Amino acid sequence: MRGSTLFLVLLLICAGVAISVWRGWLEVPNRWNPWAPLDVRQQPNLLTTYKLWRLQDDPTLCDQALQTSTLRYGHQADSAPDARCPLTNTLRIQGGDVALSSSFLSSCPLAVAYALFDIHALQPAAQAVFGQRVTQVDHLGSFACRNVYNRTEGRLSQHASANALDIAGFRLADGRRVSVLKDWNDDGDDGKFLRLVRDGACKHFNTVLGPDYNAAHRNHFHVDMGHWRVCR
Repeated sequence: MRGSTLFLVLLLICAGVAISVWRGWLEVPNRWNPWAPLDVRQQPNLLTTYKLWRLQDDPTLCDQALQTSTLRYGHQADSAPDARCPLTNTLRIQGGDVALSSSFLSSCPLAVAYALFDIHALQPAAQAVFGQRVTQVDHLGSFACRNVYNRTEGRLSQHASANALDIAGFRLADGRRVSVLKDWNDDGDDGKFLRLVRDGACKHFNTVLGPDYNAAHRNHFHVDMGHWRVCR
């Protein structure tokens, strides 16, 4: 009985604190406020996943988060609701302080997760291994209206909702190129860097699949913001 009473008291306290923060009666730093916009420059914490989830149906909140990044982007018109792969609240990411091999379509959660990945995983890995920045990300695309592995039957891929990106390689400030296909099995700095990037990506995207997963991913890291947490 005492345990149940204590749990109820703690629950009421937590509810009271949450309401106070929501109403603005209690001030907390924005990074610890579940209702404050996500600032990608700040170190991710336990609330980051929740804040990313809130972005999927809120274009205003999405803009507030992306304005804390260096990404250049534009809003895409929503597709017809009867389309096989309808797109809503979709962006075209054109680059930023890190160039892209080409622009790509992106759901808002994917775009913000990509910005977090760049700041908190990709650049630290490049500095740790090479002592320089990544200046371009080479990718194989994002949106593709298809089923998983292009099968004729089965569930749609995360690519079908622009919620996934296939990253193929990186270019460094001195012109050096690192390729997932050519360098994944490298015993030197290139291989070390790619593994740091893969491990870092797993902290910011829900699913990360690379060469260790299967042959279909031998030349890229597939990253997406789907429902499953997988790091391979």
